[in-house]
Amino acid sequence: VQVAESGGALVQAGGSLRLSCVASGDIFKVNDMYWYRQTPGEERNLLASIGSRGTTNYADSVKGRFTISRDNGKHTMYLQMNNLKPDDTAVYYCKADIQTGPKHEFEYWGQGTQVTVSS
Repeated sequence: VQVAESGGALVQAGGSLRLSCVASGDIFKVNDMYWYRQTPGEERNLLASIGSRGTTNYADSVKGRFTISRDNGKHTMYLQMNNLKPDDTAVYYCKADIQTGPKHEFEYWGQGTQVTVSS
């Protein structure tokens, strides 16, 4: 099983980006999925989560600007980021709780995608 992010780029402040996270491999079911971000020297911070039925939660820092969504048929999660600020510059990671069988769930991380917001 692998999880991979894409969509990171250099964007000007006020702009938008959409990140994607795709899970692939021997998957029985993808449960909760998460977006995190990390800057150098800092801890990895949770930004948003989405359950398999679509229940979402957001950190206060991104509420109202970022939208998390998913397509269960494609094992894919998205993060639509609007009104980006220089403080949003970070490496963005996705995490997925994936069942490889009826009883076994494991946590998988992607390799990260760089988002840089210029002022």
